[in-house]
Amino acid sequence: MKPLRIALTKGRLEKKSAALFEKAGFDCQSLTDKGRRLILPIGDGKMEAVLAKAADVITYVEQGVCDLGVVGKDTIMEQGHQLFEILDLGFGRCGFALAAPRGADFYGGYRVKTIASKYPSVARRFFESKHMDVRIIKIEGSVELAPLLGLSDGIVDIVETGATLKENGLEVIEPIAQVSARLVVNPASMKLRKGEIEALAAKLEEKLER
Repeated sequence: MKPLRIALTKGRLEKKSAALFEKAGFDCQSLTDKGRRLILPIGDGKMEAVLAKAADVITYVEQGVCDLGVVGKDTIMEQGHQLFEILDLGFGRCGFALAAPRGADFYGGYRVKTIASKYPSVARRFFESKHMDVRIIKIEGSVELAPLLGLSDGIVDIVETGATLKENGLEVIEPIAQVSARLVVNPASMKLRKGEIEALAAKLEEKLER
């Protein structure tokens, strides 16, 4: 049988994922000494890791070229639909928040507010839940710039410590959702390889820091 293929988000989540797999008894030396390789064996070769950007982890799992993935809940909320989320891995914790210039009366007045975000879908759902009509502008880089340049009234972004907001004269107006890394599974893989996937998830869950 071909190896169980798991897509890992490159960077911090990749390192944390490798550490968790090691704790669960899998040899992840290939991830430490990966060089430029993007597909790497894990353990005894019954699994292999595919290293990808967060958005691509979702795509690979949804399309079935990877059976599982480790990806942040932020990416799932923004674009993940056709997959199962089976385990909160607990690391990579941060939160979505609405932020605006310090002292601004964000919810005051009647004009339509403009919001800048890397996560337009998350922002849209948040304001729909408040029955607020807003204009959303997608930003790829430092979203904190948008209110400083007068492009937006506020931003929806990932906030860890709030230090970047503070340095740029912004403050959290309202938290939106807590996010962390999740183990996701392709629905067809869940049917065809249920035993393997559940055994892996159980091993990982056993080693999670609560």
